[in-house]
Amino acid sequence: MIQILSYLLISFACVYAILVLWMRKGWAKIQAPDGNLIPTKMVSVIIAARNEELNIRRTIECILNQAFPKDLLELIIIDDHSDDNTSAIVKEFTERGVKLIQLNENGRMNSYKKLAISRAIDCCKGEIIITTDADCRMGPNWLKTVIGTFEKEDVYMLSSPVLYSEERSFFERLQTLEFLYLIGLGAAGIGNRKPTTCNGANLAYRKDIFKKMGGFKGIDELASGDDELFLHKVAEKYPERIAFCKSEDAIVYTDAKPDLRSFISQRRRWASKSTKYKNKGVIALGIAIWLFNVLLLVGGALAIAGFKTIGWVVIFALLLKVVVEFLFIQPLTTFAKRTTLLWYLPILSLAHILYLTYIGILGNIGKYDWKGRQVK
Repeated sequence: MIQILSYLLISFACVYAILVLWMRKGWAKIQAPDGNLIPTKMVSVIIAARNEELNIRRTIECILNQAFPKDLLELIIIDDHSDDNTSAIVKEFTERGVKLIQLNENGRMNSYKKLAISRAIDCCKGEIIITTDADCRMGPNWLKTVIGTFEKEDVYMLSSPVLYSEERSFFERLQTLEFLYLIGLGAAGIGNRKPTTCNGANLAYRKDIFKKMGGFKGIDELASGDDELFLHKVAEKYPERIAFCKSEDAIVYTDAKPDLRSFISQRRRWASKSTKYKNKGVIALGIAIWLFNVLLLVGGALAIAGFKTIGWVVIFALLLKVVVEFLFIQPLTTFAKRTTLLWYLPILSLAHILYLTYIGILGNIGKYDWKGRQVK
């Protein structure tokens, strides 16, 4: 039994190493946009907000202060049944052209966010849609860089980087490194022409493609997935028309979760959509990575229990894991100008074993809390 487990662990470790190195190649394939980016198309920035009175004002100001033609920008905010001052704050910007839509749904549903985005798209003027979140921050050249790249590359969908910033604790800095890893995986998949993941806090797509793909139809039963699951719909037919904007000016900044409970809730929500992917190869890949971490956990427990043979196998697998993860994430930290976070990598690699094993199970059973609602 121990011998079989050792062979499996070595095999999965090698598969994981090959996968991570392949992803590193995907990141390297993506070229940074040049400086000659002149947007010409009308853009609608859409934000679905719920109880965001503490954040929404700063986000609106960031968008209205963009170095972008005012006649080509439309900002629409959908208030998703907030019970705080979110709507009142948005109304303060009415004279500056900000549009407010207030949801008023009587019956319970599971995907309020997809409904909110769909409502905004139904009435927006933009040829290009950009979604972001109510707690995000952007530099003044964000919109110009994203839309300029979108038009120059002539794509249907453009994913752009999202990073954590303004961390206040060790736990938040650890999340920043982990989140950078996730954003890098999404970018690398696009670079390899195998799009798998993106982030709705910085996602652009053509309005006509959204309509042509039937919007969120077929994926609207899940609370989450307005970004990844829609990406998969587009990637199924047009993988070559999806790109990633590898530019510092295109970064959207947001905040890490302040405590373990909110972090687990967020990651559980993200994991809940993983088994809903139409691409079974992506599901199989996710299961393989989960099994690798389970094998590391079981092997480590057996080594502590006194089975020395598998202990050396666990050490080999852990070292291989850390090395290839370093090779992948080092250029990402350079891009984000956060190379000091590399010191946290060994801790993150070990924490991932417990965290991914736990979330892989929890994310696919039962309900979870999101913005004060129980959803699934």
